[in-house]
Amino acid sequence: MSDAAHENITVDPTLTDLYKDLHSHPELGFQEHRTADIVAKRLKALGFAVTTGIGKTGVVGILKNGSGPTVLLRADMDALPVKEETGLDYASTVTGTDQNGKTVPLAHACGHDLHTTCLLGAAQILSQDTASWSGTLLLVFQPAEELGAGAQAMVDDGLFDKFPKPDVVLGQHVAPLPAGKIAGHAGPSYAGSDSLRIRLVGKGAHGSMPENSVDPVVMAAETVMRLQTVISREVPSTAIAVLTVGSIHAGDAANVIPGEAELQLNIRSYDSAVRERILKSVDRIVRGEAATAGAPEEPTITEIERFPIVVNDPTALGKTLDAFAVWLGEENILDPGAGAGSEDVGILATSSGAQLSYWLLGGTDPSLFTTGDMTDPALRTVPSNHSPHYAPVIEPTLNIGVCALVTATRTWLPPI
Repeated sequence: MSDAAHENITVDPTLTDLYKDLHSHPELGFQEHRTADIVAKRLKALGFAVTTGIGKTGVVGILKNGSGPTVLLRADMDALPVKEETGLDYASTVTGTDQNGKTVPLAHACGHDLHTTCLLGAAQILSQDTASWSGTLLLVFQPAEELGAGAQAMVDDGLFDKFPKPDVVLGQHVAPLPAGKIAGHAGPSYAGSDSLRIRLVGKGAHGSMPENSVDPVVMAAETVMRLQTVISREVPSTAIAVLTVGSIHAGDAANVIPGEAELQLNIRSYDSAVRERILKSVDRIVRGEAATAGAPEEPTITEIERFPIVVNDPTALGKTLDAFAVWLGEENILDPGAGAGSEDVGILATSSGAQLSYWLLGGTDPSLFTTGDMTDPALRTVPSNHSPHYAPVIEPTLNIGVCALVTATRTWLPPI
């Protein structure tokens, strides 16, 4: 995209108020009713054909403008069960009810409010300047990314049966990089993630009579330690993988051997074969430790959530980043390498057969950084996504986020 074309992008200054409003009113996955209503009303006012309720609370907007490819632009809408501690005058103070019926504090600690605002801003510009592009815009405002379920829910609800299949999926995620920088990595870019709940069944007894028990606490401890050998002894040393036991619970009293124990663990991987190997190893170890302990029942392993590996198409991402480099300068385009974070945006690409071009949008005060690249020591100290202290600086993040989506769209849908 030429500099002259970029000069035609004027971002609506009232988007700041919209962003602050969304930030102050976070909603959990599949509960984004207020956010979805705001999105739908704004898209309709811009002339988009709007469908709501796709994947429960998802919103889809379609705008056709002559012949050409179909570009899917995606933004996620959901928030996190986090108590915000940013001190901002528009900080969230609301609570909600999670999937387990528990009242929890809510915050947009991952920046999905910014993603939604940026895509609405891009929709406004593209709908009002149809001479700059030709083709079909498919705007997807997705629920429940944090649950790893929103993209699949929209696909299962007929997203690509009811609407045109895209040629490319475009999207961005705000990150603790300097505002003004954009980062993208070709190939496997974000880890596949599997979260599991393991229930180990023993036999309870009085603490003074352990011989009458099958102690699930010991069973759990042995299982945790044996699981640590999966990555170090069963996964090739050249592969990137992580296995973390993040939760363990058994019993409530010091002198009572409980009847069962529960573990929750998370697996991160970048290769489907490695993932399958780890999952099989986990199953073998859990069942083996239970058998060794003489457990009276088979353990149960339940999937909590799953994120597939996100793979950026090298050609598609390269085309997009090249356009960003013309606009922002090559020094402001970074390669962050493969990240251990997880995303479900890839489902939209793989389910439709489209290429994926997904990038990170810098959203942190640039003055906190020294080198401003991926070697900057500040990356280890500034608040990151999911932190109660995380909130992007509004400017220039919002402006650049809107312009990035417009720039990418015009690159893929040039005028005839």
